[in-house]
Amino acid sequence: MGLLRMAVENYRCFKERQEIELRPITIILGKNNSGKSALTRLPLLLETGVRTDSTLPLDLEALGDDPPDYLDLVYGRNVHRALRFEFVVGGPGRAIEIKATIQNIAERQIQFVRELRVADGGRSLRLEWLAEDAGRSYSMTLRSRPPVEMKIRFRGLIPVVTDRSGTDPDHIDWLAGLEYDVRRCFGEIQYLSAYRQRPSRLIRLPSRIAADVGSVGENAAGMLVNDHVRGERVLLDQVNRLLGDSLAGWRLEIEQQGPMYAVNLRSLTNPELSVNLLDSGTGVAQVLPLLVQRAYDTVNRKALRQGTLHVIEEPELHLHPAFHALLADLFIAGAQQQTGRFLIETHSETMLLRIRRRIAEGRIPPDDVAVYFVDHDAGSSWVRRIGIDRLGNLDYWPSGVFSEDFEETKKLAEAQFARECHEG
Repeated sequence: MGLLRMAVENYRCFKERQEIELRPITIILGKNNSGKSALTRLPLLLETGVRTDSTLPLDLEALGDDPPDYLDLVYGRNVHRALRFEFVVGGPGRAIEIKATIQNIAERQIQFVRELRVADGGRSLRLEWLAEDAGRSYSMTLRSRPPVEMKIRFRGLIPVVTDRSGTDPDHIDWLAGLEYDVRRCFGEIQYLSAYRQRPSRLIRLPSRIAADVGSVGENAAGMLVNDHVRGERVLLDQVNRLLGDSLAGWRLEIEQQGPMYAVNLRSLTNPELSVNLLDSGTGVAQVLPLLVQRAYDTVNRKALRQGTLHVIEEPELHLHPAFHALLADLFIAGAQQQTGRFLIETHSETMLLRIRRRIAEGRIPPDDVAVYFVDHDAGSSWVRRIGIDRLGNLDYWPSGVFSEDFEETKKLAEAQFARECHEG
């Protein structure tokens, strides 16, 4: 179960309809300010229309302390332009497709679902707004049946039937269960921002036992401390296994200091040498939340809900390129162990090369990976899927992307040649 596909129109910098199919590993590439983050965060936005009690189509307050205004989501911030979302949720044997058109009422600064289409197996539904009272009277068309006018209210993007007259009980029962079915099939979303919180020098034993590291990694160190004190001390061992040789000669450990705890790096060659993680390189502290989440999911694999989508922005931030390849292997292992699916925004050529290599080695099938490139031109953005065959070859590559090393090397050679000619 989970979010399988999503599409948008008139969304942020995307004027025309754009579609993303989510695979076990989905990678979003593109230049800065092209719209990558808008697509990467789209599952979080859709979730505000699925898991909410709000009468508004999108419960933007659920996005955190500084949520966007509705018009921030609309292409050109046009107060009259309709925003369109499509998404498919489900799993083996079932898929529910939702197509929603959201209309803004500028003078009242509210939004409502102007049109909704739902397809669920052999059943289909179309709701089209009729009345001046936004979000109340709709023409409802069920498959192979004439349209009827009904009073409908919404919780987010999902209709709630308040009038059971005018259609048969079987369809009414289906509609009554639609909200539960969509929420269940939507799956869990876990988000890790590129702006991650560095751990404190000393950490208290948390009173709340967290199951995820949080959107900025704020729970990561506390999860390690909790497992060290109350658990079986397997979480940190798993983190060190995931690190492998990436921190050659060093190992993460938890050290009690009075009523507080510290996350340290201990030298394996000189056991007396210990460094607080806060005093180590920025890259290790920044990657810790990702490692803790992957370790937690591996250790608690049986307790995980299938279909969890991990939305991760720039996992390679502040890391040496050699570490990028390790991250690719972590995502591949997670997908193969079914501890989650991954939607990753990245600038890392090394990470993509490692995934292509693993495909060529037969370690992961090409159908488990989807790569998308986002570009911006003439005031609007667009997205294109890059196909990968069983040998790791790509069927398309945009010009000028990941070509910096080659261009710099070429310019270096030209400068060396020119200088030798001048001095000779």
